[in-house]
Amino acid sequence: MQPTLQGSPARPAILAIALAASALLSYQAARVWLADHRIHSTHLETIERGAALEPLNADAWDLLGRHRQLDFANADPQQALADYQRAVQDDPLSATLWMNLAGAYEASGDLVDAQRAFDRARDAYPLSAEVSWNYGNFLLRQDQAAAAYAEMRHAVQSDPRLARLAVSRVWRASHDVNVVLDQVLPTGVDPYMQALDFFASIHQIDAALSVWRRLVSLGQPVPLPRTFPFLDELIQEDRSADAERVWIEALDAARIPRDEPANHSLVCDGRFSRDFDDGGLGWRWQSNAHIGVVMSFDGVPASFGVRSARLQFNGGTNLGLSQPAQYIAVEPSHPYHFHAYIRTEEISTESGIRFSISDPNHDRALDLESENLTGSHPWTAVELDFVSPPTTHFLLLGLLRTPSRLFDNKLNGTVWIADIALTSPPDQGSSSR
Repeated sequence: MQPTLQGSPARPAILAIALAASALLSYQAARVWLADHRIHSTHLETIERGAALEPLNADAWDLLGRHRQLDFANADPQQALADYQRAVQDDPLSATLWMNLAGAYEASGDLVDAQRAFDRARDAYPLSAEVSWNYGNFLLRQDQAAAAYAEMRHAVQSDPRLARLAVSRVWRASHDVNVVLDQVLPTGVDPYMQALDFFASIHQIDAALSVWRRLVSLGQPVPLPRTFPFLDELIQEDRSADAERVWIEALDAARIPRDEPANHSLVCDGRFSRDFDDGGLGWRWQSNAHIGVVMSFDGVPASFGVRSARLQFNGGTNLGLSQPAQYIAVEPSHPYHFHAYIRTEEISTESGIRFSISDPNHDRALDLESENLTGSHPWTAVELDFVSPPTTHFLLLGLLRTPSRLFDNKLNGTVWIADIALTSPPDQGSSSR
């Protein structure tokens, strides 16, 4: 026979216990909610009341310490330090709490205890990039360079996104690119590329070249577009010899085949054997900037090379055109011969199509244009002879069309260009790409 509680005196007792337990749990839940609500207040007194409700809540004491430390109007650094100390007592395994305590020690001038706190943070979370980064910066502020660089290197290894910031900090402290490369950056394409971008952005070309040499020595593939900011900086700084060498190495690193033209032309891929590189010393074409024209490639007579570049205008806009274009590294005060073929079909308006050669870095140093072609023309050779000015280290070669000033000014028709070359006369020597 099964026992039953019906009518038993135990039933009211069990019910009373359940109600008491429920009330206790409700009270504890309300207490936790109230403490959390107060702890995350913006008022110091409210945070203090929240911490009092949860005296073993390390995060509460940490938050209270930060509030006291960062209250610029009524800062209380000593009490903030006490709050941080209370936090690590309640949770000694939290690296974040130890770092906050270290910061409070440093702010109060107690550098010995600050370093000890950072050591405890590192012991609590040895793999943390955040701990290594903050510890490294602390050591750098204390002129402990070697130890600082070791911590920063560990931080970058744990979080590669810190590479550029690490390069910036160490460069500012040492102004020695070898320190950056030997002691801070881990070996690899991505950290080296971040360093390269940083040095290019602050116009430190020689430091950037040192990074580039390390990068090339790895023998690993490098996507060509990642080198474009560095090459653009070399162009802007008139470093033609460096740009020419880096461009060759960048093509090799990107595993892009390059053919040496028989005439030693300085134009990169003047016979359009591959699609446009859109940067560096290759052909550039910004399709987004040219509304009303479609660029493609087409066949050419066999003697003209591999392909032609074909531009078809739809007659919808009064188009200003300066591309396809290419930067070319040259020597100052040097004779050059430009050669190309061009074909047009029903090019409208009096402002037609022509080639332009200029110095991109020195206004009015050089400004050459070939014959303006409108209407229809069969394949026509374009020849220009000139001597580069004494200040010229780069040429900008482009296909040019200036907007028409006539009422009926919409550009229509098609143009082809092919077999483009820039060479030095034989008795002046030659430069090759």
